[in-house]
Amino acid sequence: MKIISYLILFALVTLASCKTNLVYINATNPAPVTISKDTKNVGIITRTTPSEDNKVLNTIHQARSGESLKLIQESSTECVRGLNDALTQNKRFDIIKPLNDVDLKTPVTGSFPSQLSWVEVEKICKDHGVDILFVLEVFDSELKVIPLTPPPTKINNVMDVINTATQAQANIVTTIKTGWRIYDPKNKYILDEFPMFENLTVTANAANIINTTEAMLGRKEAIKQSSNHMGHVYADRIIPYWIKLTRDYYVKGSHNLKIATRKARTGNWDGAGELWLQDTKSSKRKIAGRACYNMAILGEINGDLDGAISWAQKAYENYNNKLALDYVRILRNRKQKIERLDYQLGN
Repeated sequence: MKIISYLILFALVTLASCKTNLVYINATNPAPVTISKDTKNVGIITRTTPSEDNKVLNTIHQARSGESLKLIQESSTECVRGLNDALTQNKRFDIIKPLNDVDLKTPVTGSFPSQLSWVEVEKICKDHGVDILFVLEVFDSELKVIPLTPPPTKINNVMDVINTATQAQANIVTTIKTGWRIYDPKNKYILDEFPMFENLTVTANAANIINTTEAMLGRKEAIKQSSNHMGHVYADRIIPYWIKLTRDYYVKGSHNLKIATRKARTGNWDGAGELWLQDTKSSKRKIAGRACYNMAILGEINGDLDGAISWAQKAYENYNNKLALDYVRILRNRKQKIERLDYQLGN
């Protein structure tokens, strides 16, 4: 297994009474969704246009949510465009095809429909030369109007009424919901099924019909822009990402531990490791245990997780170092993630 190299940042937090310091390690985490490294060509399809089977129900839903069939189609197109742009920029796949000629419909707007049949998925993939399908299966928006100006408690004259009416405002809040599935026809497996939500707000003058109309028109454009953004965000589901790991290491207990701490602060981890290695042979069990634990930290920093696990086990098994037991679990979990990351990257 090829270990992914770590980029190290040191930000050491020191307190006079503390026996440990913190080291921060930048590392790459595997993507939430694992796609085979052999997958090179992908297709993207929308399946959000409501079918005629439930026309009355869908019409009522669209009226209540302030949607139109045109808005659903345009926003879905923007969502696909956002995903396409993000995947193209990432260069994870060789070919990315928005399959605009494939006409798929959903029975009911706003919820995941039944999965596509594998026969249909296989046919679409074969006809278009792609390995898997990203299918936008849900697009919905929920409209709420929230008054910003409470009704007046006291009105003395006509001017009070006019002023109250012209100053009245309301927020038009739209919750946008999208939902994606990724179909892998080769293994007949749904790689991902993931709903997403995003809120956007426009303010309207409730007493001014022109202002309110402009706000509603602005809302429609905002929905399309938000849909494009959500497509970009969904691409993160298949892209590895950076995380910051936090680890404790011992700084007190022996002369060597103190000197090693100063070396670590300057980035001289190998120099610190030489002193820790000496202390692993100490006749004092507590010092030896701490040194073994620190050697495990050094192993992780250098990308040697097997060595790190071995040192952490020794710290706990031979010297009953309490931090080491949890660290063994952490390192084993990290090793599994790196193996998954290697698979995703084709290493």
